[in-house]
Amino acid sequence: MNLLEDLLLDYSKKSISILDAEISITSYCALDLSISNDFLTTVAITDPKECQEYIDKVLTLNKAEVAYGGYLERRNLYADKSNFSKEHSVVRNIHLGIDYWANAGTKVLVPIEGKVHSFKNNSTVGDYGPTIILEHILNKVSFYTLYGHLSLDSIKNLKTGQVFKRGTCIGALGTPDINVNYAPHLHFQVIKSIQEYMGDYPGVCSAQDLEFFKDNCPNPNLLLKIGV
Repeated sequence: MNLLEDLLLDYSKKSISILDAEISITSYCALDLSISNDFLTTVAITDPKECQEYIDKVLTLNKAEVAYGGYLERRNLYADKSNFSKEHSVVRNIHLGIDYWANAGTKVLVPIEGKVHSFKNNSTVGDYGPTIILEHILNKVSFYTLYGHLSLDSIKNLKTGQVFKRGTCIGALGTPDINVNYAPHLHFQVIKSIQEYMGDYPGVCSAQDLEFFKDNCPNPNLLLKIGV
């Protein structure tokens, strides 16, 4: 592991809530949306309603409130969205963060103190919708966290440089019409170098770019430790 991954792993020995603190960590269950999940062969996963129906079945089966997963998962979820396949016919289908699927309006919590680097409503179909990026410094090492698919109110009165303490609410999950055609969820991603991006950063990559993005976007669960 690299320095940032070591710091994330050592930050807390306990699991850290990323959604409403009233939802127990024990009420989270793993969700597989990969291309290798045979249960999805009959599900129109790109349709937010059918996707939600499948997630609801998983939640009911596991008696859970939040379904999570997706780091480096190869998915068909983006197959109907042109912005994931238009660049030189290179398909982007490898997910670089972890998704937390729950009801629209569910509070999103900050797992580690940070300040607002940038925010934006990425409103292209298939994108993040309202998005916030925080900047963090841990033992003199800077990095960023991205919160995508939020509600419009989450960015309404936000200011660059605004500080959020650990455990405070940064926003809420958006509805499919706002998060731009997905079932309600949070896309949470850790980023080492944000480069020139403002209010946005790739959350899905192609196989040919995986080596770079895997290094620049370490597993968020090193920090959160949910399900470990």
